[in-house]
Amino acid sequence: MFDAYGTLFDTDSVTAQSDREFPGHGSELSHLWRSKQLEYTWLLSLMGEYQEFWEVTRKALRFSCHSLGLVLNDTNIRTLMNEYYRLRTFSDTLPTLEKLTEFRLAILSNGSSDMLERLVNNAGLSSTFEKIFSVDVAKIYKPSPRAYQIVCDGLTLEPSEIGFVSANSFDVIGAARFGLQTFWCNRTNTQLDELDVDPMVEITSLQELPIILNR
Repeated sequence: MFDAYGTLFDTDSVTAQSDREFPGHGSELSHLWRSKQLEYTWLLSLMGEYQEFWEVTRKALRFSCHSLGLVLNDTNIRTLMNEYYRLRTFSDTLPTLEKLTEFRLAILSNGSSDMLERLVNNAGLSSTFEKIFSVDVAKIYKPSPRAYQIVCDGLTLEPSEIGFVSANSFDVIGAARFGLQTFWCNRTNTQLDELDVDPMVEITSLQELPIILNR
């Protein structure tokens, strides 16, 4: 089971288009946009509310542009939002998936069902995954236990029977607390959040997965 955004797909790949829309501001817009996107999912969940990820992403974009003094219009909103349908995969994504064909592969993501389906299709991975699970089903975002329960219900498996791979610290901690076997892909050598929960395995590249799983 893989997380999508930040694990298989690089959210920083919106930087190039962001810089075309707002020259000189692509990197700071990309980073603030992603940060605010995640923050909104946590705030909504804490408030007991739910909005689809597409709407969350659009509102995070609007906030980020306003914060940076960048003038948005309907055209550049549409252009930038559409980047989420064609995010690049990380360089280690495809080589890893090609070596895991003996396993049942799936995705669990905060992304809405339509966003994920179009993203996976555009990346040529539609036949790779048995299931693509969206938190739309539970109407709450990761790291809520209800989000991870979607996978157990959908695959009729116990948490301990599922390996979950994420590059996001909050996500891997939530999954570990829920009881999934967790693999933290720490590509950037960051510090794990201090919440008294550790992943089962820490790796620096997805390409370490096939080696570990086939031992």
